[in-house]
Amino acid sequence: MDFSWLSDPFYQEYLIEGLINTLWLLLVSAIAGLTLAIGMAMARIRGPRPLAWTATAVTSVIRGTPLLVQLFFFYYGVGRLLEGIPGIQDSIFWGLLRDPFFYATLTFTLSVGAYSGEILRGALLSVPPGEREAGRAFGLNPFQVFWRLWLPRAVQLCLPTLTGEMILLLKSIPLVSTIAMMDLLQAANIIRDETFLTYEPLLLIAAVYLLLTIVLTLCLRQVEHHFPGVQPVRRAWRPFGQPRRV
Repeated sequence: MDFSWLSDPFYQEYLIEGLINTLWLLLVSAIAGLTLAIGMAMARIRGPRPLAWTATAVTSVIRGTPLLVQLFFFYYGVGRLLEGIPGIQDSIFWGLLRDPFFYATLTFTLSVGAYSGEILRGALLSVPPGEREAGRAFGLNPFQVFWRLWLPRAVQLCLPTLTGEMILLLKSIPLVSTIAMMDLLQAANIIRDETFLTYEPLLLIAAVYLLLTIVLTLCLRQVEHHFPGVQPVRRAWRPFGQPRRV
């Protein structure tokens, strides 16, 4: 194994840029996707029929097609279509519309919104109606009941599942290397092409992703344990070999 290339500042710059872009994609897509998920869930539960049907259709399309196909559709399809609009390249939005980061964020946001929205919908429907009625009895308006009672209770119920969705989002980010965006996998591919090393760059990227997954899991687990309404699990000490009381 030859990892001497790690001391080269030229390759270090690629790796650092790829790591920063990966973390930004994860952060922006997670925040925007979870925000969209709340809207998608409420549209299907309480929205008017046209809005509920639209949310259902979008969810079905996003969940029923491969993520890579969606990424190609937005970057190569919508992106190329926008190029043909007269005057678009002279507008202030062209710098954003030609950036692969924009299309990657859009794709991952829709994916997180569709999957997490379905999870939240099930969690919202699982909250007992009596809890919302108790909030209204205390004089809370419907907006306060949703944001202070209904949504936090639903998030508490599905938080472990949402944690898994965030981990899947992190492991989906290497797909952006197919649209010429610099991420960790793209950096590894460049290093492989220039050093003619096959395994070492990929092993390094795999180790970095493993470390990121462990850190993300630990952080989200702390959120689960300290989420409002979650009681900490206390385990009583018992001597080794002593049978557990039933």
